Amino acid sequence: MTTDRNHTAGLSRKEKQERLAQLLQRKANEPEIRSLSFAQEQLWFLDQLKPDSAAYNIARAFRLSGPLDVAALTQSLNVVVQRHETLRTTFAARDGQPVQVVAPALTLELPVVDLRVPMDRREAEIQRRASEEILRPFDLSCGPLLRVLLLRLDDQEHVLLFVMHHIVSDGWSLGVLNRELSVLYEAFSGGRGSPLAELPFQYADFADWQRQRLQGEVLDRQLAYWKGKLGGVLPVLELPTDRPRGAVQTFVGSQCSFELSAELWESLKVVSQQEGVTMFMTLLAAFEVLLARYTRQMDVLVGSPVANRSPQELEGLIGLFVNTVVLRTDLSGNPSFREVLKRVREVTLEAYEHQEVPFGRLVEELRPERDASRNPLFQVMFAYQNVPMLEEVTKEVPSFGDVAVRVLELEAGAAQFDLTLSMRETGWGLAGVFNYNTDLYEAATIGRMVGHWQTLLASIAADAGQRVWELPLLTKEERQQVVVEWNDTGVRYEAGGCIHELFEEQAGAHPERVALVYEGEEVTYGELERRANRVGHYLRRLGVGAEVLVGICVERSIEMVVGLLGILKAGGAYVPLDPAYPRERLGFMVADARVKVILSQQRVMERLPAGEARVVCLDGEWAEIARESEAQPAAAVVGDNLAYVIYTSGSTGQPKGVMNTHRGIRNRLLWMQDAYHLTEMDRVLQKTSFSFDVSVWEFFWPLLTGAVLVIARPEGHKDSAYLVELIAGEEITTVHFVPPMLDAFLLERGVQACVSLKRVICSGEELPLELQQRFISLLQAELHNLYGPTEAAVDVTFWHCRRGSTGNTVPIGRPIANTQIYLLDEHLNPVPVGVPGELHIGGLGLARGYLNRAALTAAKFIPGPFSGEAGARLYRTGDLARYRPEGDIEFLGRLDNQVKIRGFRVELGEIEVVLRQHPAVREGVVIVREDVAGDKRLVAYVVIHEGQAVLVEELRGYLRDRLPGYMVPSALVMLAALPLTPNGKVDRRALPRPGTERSEWGQAYVAPRTPVEEVLAGIWAGVLGLDRVGVYDNFFELGGHSLLGVQVIARACRTFNLDIPLTKLF
Repeated sequence: MTTDRNHTAGLSRKEKQERLAQLLQRKANEPEIRSLSFAQEQLWFLDQLKPDSAAYNIARAFRLSGPLDVAALTQSLNVVVQRHETLRTTFAARDGQPVQVVAPALTLELPVVDLRVPMDRREAEIQRRASEEILRPFDLSCGPLLRVLLLRLDDQEHVLLFVMHHIVSDGWSLGVLNRELSVLYEAFSGGRGSPLAELPFQYADFADWQRQRLQGEVLDRQLAYWKGKLGGVLPVLELPTDRPRGAVQTFVGSQCSFELSAELWESLKVVSQQEGVTMFMTLLAAFEVLLARYTRQMDVLVGSPVANRSPQELEGLIGLFVNTVVLRTDLSGNPSFREVLKRVREVTLEAYEHQEVPFGRLVEELRPERDASRNPLFQVMFAYQNVPMLEEVTKEVPSFGDVAVRVLELEAGAAQFDLTLSMRETGWGLAGVFNYNTDLYEAATIGRMVGHWQTLLASIAADAGQRVWELPLLTKEERQQVVVEWNDTGVRYEAGGCIHELFEEQAGAHPERVALVYEGEEVTYGELERRANRVGHYLRRLGVGAEVLVGICVERSIEMVVGLLGILKAGGAYVPLDPAYPRERLGFMVADARVKVILSQQRVMERLPAGEARVVCLDGEWAEIARESEAQPAAAVVGDNLAYVIYTSGSTGQPKGVMNTHRGIRNRLLWMQDAYHLTEMDRVLQKTSFSFDVSVWEFFWPLLTGAVLVIARPEGHKDSAYLVELIAGEEITTVHFVPPMLDAFLLERGVQACVSLKRVICSGEELPLELQQRFISLLQAELHNLYGPTEAAVDVTFWHCRRGSTGNTVPIGRPIANTQIYLLDEHLNPVPVGVPGELHIGGLGLARGYLNRAALTAAKFIPGPFSGEAGARLYRTGDLARYRPEGDIEFLGRLDNQVKIRGFRVELGEIEVVLRQHPAVREGVVIVREDVAGDKRLVAYVVIHEGQAVLVEELRGYLRDRLPGYMVPSALVMLAALPLTPNGKVDRRALPRPGTERSEWGQAYVAPRTPVEEVLAGIWAGVLGLDRVGVYDNFFELGGHSLLGVQVIARACRTFNLDIPLTKLF
């Protein structure tokens, strides 16, 4: 908000005179009951929604040092109250319409509170008293809507506090109040009368004139501009928050003040002058760049207040004149900051030309998607104030004779928006304040934002030609932290190359120990070594060696482990071919990998695709294999050779093979041993499909450390009852679960009998917080949450889940040994702490790339700019994550899992978390369906706990109470179980299409069914001017807005003789 007269610069002298004449004419015809201005109307409506809110209280405090004449100050206050009708105004409703009621006279008391407390308690006590007064709501129907409090610290020290409701005041008005108090105090303390001339008209005259002016052609012309600028579905600014957004917007707040140096201010003034823009435009452009960098959104909407005091004679009135304009800037194309300034200049000047449309009226006309958790049209505000103030009508600080007066910073207790940045010119530079909603943000987060803001401004001042995504954002300290310190993971492991060699060391040292258990059969390390060596030699004779891919299509069994080790010992790399896969998919994998040899079993031979590959039947041909040597094959294989190729799903529908080396998986396994310390007393369950990369450590970790590998029977990984029995019977100490299977496991009877469990490792999907808490309450074992893609040797981060840990999600933790994690924006800049970025992985664990997919490999495995090592690479995961302040990483979902519903960006995982918190819900998955072209809908799939019952409408109501309306699924589908992939993950593609019954979709017209519904539908139809209204119709979708809602409630109250709160309509 600028305090100069630029907002009227476009008016001719004749236009200004016409406006003044119209105002004076309204004054002459003053009615007894006055209408509200449009801005007052909006605040009155908000007060009806939350009558006990202090969100729109405006406060100022001053520290007074010197001999204060309290009587003169009291007299001055009362003269100001008598001069300005707004300070004697209250608000009432007449037939559902709000009106102003002006008291003919009002005597304002000046309470003096004795605050003579010890010096060490004084400042805290001042803030406590001030906060109490600031957070005390006003009753708009009673008044007065101005409170003044004088805190007496001693005979010469005072604090003067003003608290006003925004409906009768604005920031400019406080300056008017300060000036008039100064003039009056000087006169009264000197024994003179008031020197102030009578005001020619009052605020209510402005309200009447505004309503007369803003109709017809003037209104239509301005509305046409805004409809063109803001029509259609508007983007919602998704600033990352520290806490989940509630279903209903809150207004509790705080603030963070800061200052910019005079040198930076002068540099920014030079930039502004060179580019032909005002300082307001420069700072606004910079703020929009900051928001774009935080949100990854290029279409940015910011609200900004304008003084709205035209003609000039309005500048001396106290009242709510300020209006809000919405400034929408396109930042796409990575423009230079100079180009952004040009765009902002055009947007701002156009907005000023059309600034008269009241914000509330604009909302009514545009009818944006209603969301009770957010402000309509914009969520972030930017305000700017020049200095000097207009000394003839306002003063920043009042003056009271010989009393020294200075501003006292107050701790804000409210926030009208998610975030407001206010910048003010001072005599020494620029002062700023971030006001923020404390239900969304932590103080430390805003503190970091201040640092980013200052860094950004300094970068712009140094070179305004830099592009938006080139401008530095992180402070030097933060960049050092996220790039270097949090990636200091170097560990020097013993020299060695291949994972099977680590197994050979154990077999040589402890050949008599049991290595493998399957269905009661035990195999020692020595025997396993001999069998694997024979397979290795057999494969060598078939041409297997380094870089040769060997398929293995067997069920979970002893042969599977023997075959895997045999392939590695031959120097080859194994390609898992899951017998449960469709033959067509197996055929593609065999052909794509150019597999010449496949290990298999008799019972699955018929599932293999036809082809030229030599099939070795491990059980059927064992007599021949057994004739091979028991000695270790002499395979020339090193750490950089391939160890395995696992196929993962591809976006094109065809799987892609990921090539992993011995070096990468060896690092991963040695880290795991350092972290979790398996011993020969441990027993590790292998139950994961070997086409899923978790199986790699399940197979090899225990065999590298002398522990026992216990193999589950085929398909046993899908049977939670069997797993409980197996874990308890085999005294398993270590097991892996994907979250859906862990959920099923914890629900089994007897799970608490699994007392042998020491550690459960979870990965593959996001671990819900509720599931973590349930695990901790049921079992004494440790729970570890790991994260990683197949492209980086299984896992790259780790987190130990602990009882009593704070946060709204379960983190994925920090990088493992010799691994680096970088969270980057789309231009590969490190993102700030708390800001989402795409997770990139560097280090020893990176796969070589995708088999036969050179272009895809180049796109996903990119040069690494941070390590300084020649040939360093990064893998782009496509996953979104952010740093917590302490350095732990929080997983946020897939980049392509961020969907938009009716213009709102929705994280499906957030809905799932809330859904799973319902006591009757066992599992819940949310997806976006587009069964009708262009009609995207959220659909929830729910599995209920056994013995529980819940209605669809009950669940929908539960979600409505906890989520914004746009996040509540349109359909809820009850399932007996969620479909799973062979790897145990939820198969979202197999989720059924929901039916079209009313109970699921709720879209068809339904006529009123009872006398009460008929009356209410008639009231709606009458107010909205419609022929009919159905019982499921949405008031706002039918064209309703806030003031029409007031009329509906007023008519309903009269009809039914009830007191119905306005909130019932929302």
